[in-house]
Order: sequence, then C-alpha cells, then structure tokens
Amino acid sequence: MIGQHSCAGQKPINQDYAAFHYPNNYLKTTKGIVLAIADGITPSPVSDVASKAAVQSFIEDYYSTSEAWSVETSGKRVIAAVNAWLYAHGQKSEGRYSPEKGYVCTFSAVVLKGAEAHIFHVGDSRVYRLRNQSLEQLTNDHRQWHAEGESYLARALGIGQDVEVDYRKVSLREGDIFALTTDGVHEFFTAPNFVSQLTKNADDIDQQAQQIVEEAQKNGSDDNLTLQIAQVHSIDKPDSVKVSEQLESLPLPPVLQEGQTFDGFKIERQLHLSARSQVFLVTDSASDQPLVLKVPSVDMSENQEFLERFLLEEWIARRINSIHILKAPKIERRKNYLYTLAEYVEGKSLAQWLDDNGRPTLDQIRDIVEQVARGLEAFHRLEMLHQDLRPENIMIDDKGTVKIIDFGSTTVAGLQEIGQGCSNNEMLGTALYMAPEYFLSEAGTPASDQFSLAVLTYYLLSGRFPYETHIPKALSRSAQKQLNYQPVRDENSDIPAWVDGTLRKALQIDPYKRYEQLSEFIYDLRHPNPTFLNQAKPPLIERHPVSFWRTISLILFATNLYLLYLLQ
Repeated sequence: MIGQHSCAGQKPINQDYAAFHYPNNYLKTTKGIVLAIADGITPSPVSDVASKAAVQSFIEDYYSTSEAWSVETSGKRVIAAVNAWLYAHGQKSEGRYSPEKGYVCTFSAVVLKGAEAHIFHVGDSRVYRLRNQSLEQLTNDHRQWHAEGESYLARALGIGQDVEVDYRKVSLREGDIFALTTDGVHEFFTAPNFVSQLTKNADDIDQQAQQIVEEAQKNGSDDNLTLQIAQVHSIDKPDSVKVSEQLESLPLPPVLQEGQTFDGFKIERQLHLSARSQVFLVTDSASDQPLVLKVPSVDMSENQEFLERFLLEEWIARRINSIHILKAPKIERRKNYLYTLAEYVEGKSLAQWLDDNGRPTLDQIRDIVEQVARGLEAFHRLEMLHQDLRPENIMIDDKGTVKIIDFGSTTVAGLQEIGQGCSNNEMLGTALYMAPEYFLSEAGTPASDQFSLAVLTYYLLSGRFPYETHIPKALSRSAQKQLNYQPVRDENSDIPAWVDGTLRKALQIDPYKRYEQLSEFIYDLRHPNPTFLNQAKPPLIERHPVSFWRTISLILFATNLYLLYLLQ
C-alpha cells in the first residue's frame, strides 16, 4: 500500500513534488514499483517546475528502459538524462550565471522489485525504512556545513552537466515501511515521534501521510512539506513470478512430422534433434516466410526451470537489435502450444564452415571474430552475457554475415533481480570455451565472454586450445595459477608474434588482467600493439615443452654416462 501528501505549508508556492507508479501488468515483475520525491530550492523561481519534471520524467522514462537492464543501470541512466535536461534549461535562464536560480532540485527514489528495494538519492530529501520499530535513514544528506552553523546544498539535480547519484540496495521483509520525506517534514520530528506516527493503524495511507505532515507543521515547520509512505505487505517469491506466463497456460506440442500443419505453420523438415529439444524448418502460412520452430523434448516436459529458460530465448532475441544476433519474428496471432520461433538463416554453423573450408586465413578469422564481437557488444549493452560461445552457436549466412545463436545460457541482469533465467555463475556453457572464473563459482562478467571469444579465435587459428584441456580441471585459485598458456605460434607458424601477444592478454586467467573493453581486443587483433610488436618467438620450453624436457633428459643421461666412464 502506498500513500502520500504534499503541501506548501507557510510558503506561497509548493516547490516539492512526489508521485508513484504501481503497474498492474508484467512491468511490476520486470521493472517493479516506483516512488519518487523532489524538493526545489527557495532561491530558484522555477524550482517547482524542476521538481515536477524530475519526478514525472524519472517514472515515465524508467519504465521505458530495457527490461533486461538492472534497476541500478536503468535508474542511473534516467537520472543522468533528467539532470542533463534540467541543466540545459538552466543555462537558458538566470541559472546560467547563478546555478541556485536555475532548474534545480533534490531527488530521491525507491524502486521495489522482487525481494529488494533500490534507493537513488541526490540532495537532502530522505528515505527511511521502519522495521521492527527501528527507524533507519537509508540516505545521507548532501549538505556542506560552515563553521558558523550555516549550510548549503552540495549536490542536486540541475546544478552541473554531470551528477553523482548515491545508490544502494536493501532487502525487503513483510511489514517494512518506507518513508520518503522532504526536509520540511523530517527536520520537525524526533525519531521516536516519527516511528509512533508511522506505526499508527490507518486504513487510509493518504490520510496518515496528511496527518504526519500536519503534525510537522504544528511542530514549527516553515518549509514545503511532502511525505510518501509505502507499506510492504507481501513479497513476490522468485518461483512465484514468471516472466513468461505461457508456462502455465500453454500445453506442449504434439509429435511433429514433416508435411503436417501445426499452429499456422507447415513443417518442412527437421533441422536438429537433441535430448533437450527438436528444431524444425517451417513456413508461416500467413506470410509464407521460412522460420525456425523449436519445441522442448518430452523428456524435459516436467523440468520447469528448463522450460522457463527455453521460453526466455525468444524473450531475449526480441530485445536485442543487431544484425549479428539471431532475431525472433513478430507473429501477431496467439500461440496455442509451447514453442519458440526464430529467423531462418540460409547458411551453416561455424563448425560446419570450418569442416568445409579447412584452415582459414588470418584475415578470414579476423572478419568472423569482429562480427561475433559486435554481437557480444549488443548483449553487453543490455547487461546480458551470452556464456556459451562456441563454433556450433555461430552461424554464417550465404552473404558472409555472422550471427550468434542459442541463448539458453544467457544471463539477463534485470531478470536475475527477480530470480529468473540463468545466473552468471552457473556452469551452463561449453567447458573448453568457458572462462576459468566459472570453475571457481564466481560471477561472469563481459570479460568472461571476452575470454570465450579469445578461445574461439585461438581455436580458429590453430585447431588447439590455449590451456589444452586443463581449465575445467583447475577448480581452485592455486590450481589455476599453475596453468600455462600455450602460444598459438610454433616454429612453422606465420602468425605474427603481436597477434599471439594479443591473445595471451585476452586469455589471462585473472579476468582483471584482460582487456578492459572487448573493442580493445578486436583492435589489437588487426593493429600491432607496440607492447607486443617486438616480441620474439617464445622460448622452446613454451612452444614444445615435451621436446624441451626430452632433450634435457637426454643431455643429462649422456652426461651421466660420460661421468661413469671417467670413474672407471
């Protein structure tokens, strides 16, 4: 339950503004419930406009951000945009010369999503949480105090081109009460009195908020007064929240065969069969468009976790706009069965392409890897990790365009917050291509996808793996420190030394020693990095460790024989 009240108090204009949004649809699951409050500053003649614009814009724009983004990313990006708008308008007014007269306000917001509350804060409005009769202030006032006891606002929206936003995340419990206040309220209550007011039984929270505001006025408040109250009566459990309601409403498809018509599609032929799913080439009867239809296998029909991830593949594909990512078509008619659809790519997998083309050239490999990287960057912009990059999950169409497919292991930050989809520390990828941190049960990052892409690059160049088959066996940090990178070059290789240096950096066991950005790795694959340019061929012990130690052993054996001969 949510309630609020705002009034001008003793001032002629109310420069405060507050609002909330409680979605009644799936957005409550994917984006949460939003409360926001803003407080204008007295010297500004347009501060009331700034407060209203800040709150309304934050709420509207927050729900327009990608459902794949985490709350933190969505909130901070929206606040940055709101701040830029306020600052730009301030530069066209008196605020150009006197910032305190521009479009300036404090701002605080709470997003209740899943089992957590996300707090954003700039200025001296406040967010409190009342739990078990204990009141906790969740924000810090951004005020600078002088020795004379005077203070000024050190941080607010609209003061500068950039804004520093405080963000924190706290857990939710049933019975929690959140209160968002402007200084006209919280400066005129003692903590025990405020707790007493918030815990009074009230059938009408708006009325309760009004009564608390009126009490602050009686206590001498001479400022605008605004209060929002949110009572947490229940919390959505992860297993009770489904992004895809189709799991509950749609049956599994019947056994499909070539030539039959199914849910508006003609089954042309089977493309792939595994223990987890069947994949068919179909023709949409309405558009005559060839598509790929994927159905879960009967053996997985009772596995709810698998089915949820199965349906999320299409959910993910609909939210990424990149020519290098397999697309999900828009079909207007309603589905009657549980299945997913994707575009049909006229071409072959990278694995098949390698079989057909033998050893590719360095330029061919660069072209493929660069296109895969652009696809991965589209994932990362939406806070997604692919987590299963391998030749079988990459398609090359007849025009040479490379596409990443199969999103069954993909993590989505926004869904992880509600316990949905894959986690980024699960072992869901293909072992020989996975980053070593996964084998320590650590969370994956974009650097983990970078490692997988570098493994793929290494494999395309050599047909081998950089750490042979040892990474999946190294299940501790000490064991991983013993792993040795095997150079992609040998004495007969025409691969430049600086390319090997590039791969060595992207394939560091420690993710913090890899490239900071995927684009840096791609750039260095094509442009000699001065750091690696003058590197000579690696020593024999790295290129051929077995041969090296055999030679050493032979020398030692010959030396021992010679010494024995001298002793006779």
